[in-house]
Amino acid sequence: MRHPRAAFSAALGVALAAALGAVPASAATASPAAAPVPSYVAYEGSAEDVKATKAFFEAVVKSVAEKRAANPGARVVTVTYSAANAPSFRSQIARSTQVWNSSVANVRLQEGGNPSFRYYEGNDARGSYASTDGHGRGYIFLDYRQNQQYNSNRVTSHETGHVLGLPDNYRGPCSELMSGGGPGTSCQNDTPNANERARVNALWANGLASAMKSVS
Repeated sequence: MRHPRAAFSAALGVALAAALGAVPASAATASPAAAPVPSYVAYEGSAEDVKATKAFFEAVVKSVAEKRAANPGARVVTVTYSAANAPSFRSQIARSTQVWNSSVANVRLQEGGNPSFRYYEGNDARGSYASTDGHGRGYIFLDYRQNQQYNSNRVTSHETGHVLGLPDNYRGPCSELMSGGGPGTSCQNDTPNANERARVNALWANGLASAMKSVS
């Protein structure tokens, strides 16, 4: 989730970090800034943006598939995560989990061992984002400053939306969770709208089989 006027190519939630195979910053160390572009509009919807979004979702789906190979036809898929590396955001992560679990029926988020993705926290000029580490594993990075400027629950729920397969749409209204920072700092909504809920349910409609088809 980036500010709409940010000067970094990672201005969108999944961000250029996925394409670069960047690793998350620690709580004490800022990670390198991504290469600048004229505006977030130039990056949103680009082939690179689409590729980064797909790479993150694909990493999560494949991780879940490996752990549920014995029961691939299950209608409800559980995606596990770890919040151990983002202790400052435990309440926001818990809220995001509650929001998504109460909004969709075909996939469920749950904290647990051998996670499919992890949350990290720290300082990063790119803001918060969802990415892959270059080795097929997904993570969400939560930036301190951005979470002070924007509604922190919205930031976390927005980034978690990428786990479930949703892309960014910064041109959307505040009622659209994946519009991220587009509506500005006054936007307080941290829940997906009807279209976003329907999209996630459709992606996971028939368990892993459906999700795997969407990333193939």
